[in-house]
Amino acid sequence: MVLRVGRPAWLILPLLAVTVMVPVQAEGAAPPTTSCQVFPGDNVWNTDISTLPVHARSAQWLSSMAASSTNLHPDFGAPPYGFPYNVVSNSHPTQSVTFQYASESDPGPYPVGADTSIENGSDRHALIINRDSCTVYELYNLSGSGSAWTAGSGAIFPLGSNALRPLTWTSADAAGLPIFPGLVRWDEVQAGAINHAIRFTAQQSDQSFLWPARHQAGTAANPSLPPMGARFRLKGTFDISHFSAQARVILLAMQHYGLILADNGSNWFFSGTEDAAWPDSLLSELKAVPAAQFEAVDESGLMVDPNSAVVKAACPSLGTGARSVPPRVCACPCRVRTGAPPRFPGLAVQNQHRWLRSLPLR
Repeated sequence: MVLRVGRPAWLILPLLAVTVMVPVQAEGAAPPTTSCQVFPGDNVWNTDISTLPVHARSAQWLSSMAASSTNLHPDFGAPPYGFPYNVVSNSHPTQSVTFQYASESDPGPYPVGADTSIENGSDRHALIINRDSCTVYELYNLSGSGSAWTAGSGAIFPLGSNALRPLTWTSADAAGLPIFPGLVRWDEVQAGAINHAIRFTAQQSDQSFLWPARHQAGTAANPSLPPMGARFRLKGTFDISHFSAQARVILLAMQHYGLILADNGSNWFFSGTEDAAWPDSLLSELKAVPAAQFEAVDESGLMVDPNSAVVKAACPSLGTGARSVPPRVCACPCRVRTGAPPRFPGLAVQNQHRWLRSLPLR
């Protein structure tokens, strides 16, 4: 059985007077029709970075991405825009896949078949979640039929694990990171909360990568270009009060969880699921957000182990210019409590906006 779906959770925690702090962590919402948490709460994808220090190269990286003259672009919408994905069970047949980059691909087998949804455009990504094992299978440039399948690369991510891919390995994405956990999903917006970082692209990147990325695809060895894995957040001083409730869900996530550079592409294009429910009006709102309102953050202080996505149990110190609106919530370890930004109530609901090499820009 396969379901093509394209979906909650910010915990509410009152501000606490504390002296000993732990970072705010939240659980990524389970994809619809599954009970699979998208990575543990202490995973870097699910960690609030609203008070991390500004990265020393933030201004240079923003300049290289033309932030002063560019707005955000939601790289998703109604078909054919965005990433489709499939949900399958253990009963789904699996197939061997022949890879172009076999030395950096997980051998599988993969639960692909005639029912597998493939991203439109030249990248032809396929994202498949096994609801029984809570595993996501991701493939780049997938094609085939029957028992004969080929792809550029493939990666398998157990959603209950903090393990990263081997150092220097790619995935179905240039940064060697998973794709699905970084997608904006309509079900999350409707539920009023996005508790994870969001995948985005830049036209040029450095020939290096930062934790938690594992791989680079840089155009030049130039530290003024952002490396794969660089994390950016929407400034806490940016006023989001005049945006719709739906847009505020996404913008709050950008203030608290930020964007992770995961691939080369158009500057400031951020990723989401292919879903007919995305309203045109919402996507138009998001296109009005200036990229200049973002800043790069230094999350190196969160790292426990370079081969793990788990974060340290301590609030990073506030850096110059680091702000949070609303203020960051941290909790005393003895209380064993964590939290996240306020959530919006469930939202009511059409669309098309995404850049693809083979599709016109909407």
